[in-house]
Amino acid sequence: MDVICTHTDRIELTRLPDVIDGCEDCLAIGGTWVHLRMCQSCGRIGCCDSSPNRHASAHARTVDHPIARSAEPGEDWSWCYLDGVAFRIASS
Repeated sequence: MDVICTHTDRIELTRLPDVIDGCEDCLAIGGTWVHLRMCQSCGRIGCCDSSPNRHASAHARTVDHPIARSAEPGEDWSWCYLDGVAFRIASS
């Protein structure tokens, strides 16, 4: 049985911003990041769980925004923190 995301109805944003300066929280504290993720509920840019501060998943837990997409160039996958599954959104 394939695991599917049951929270896609919570996706508000799919397009990345034209300019991404970095993880919003890391920039505020002078931190560093490995990869970036965009919250698909509110658009907040955070760092991945391989980064020291794991801001994207902390944001997801704190404000109950379950899905983030990769904000890395050339990547188009999303991750649901609640279902623990990666997926792609079909282009229209």
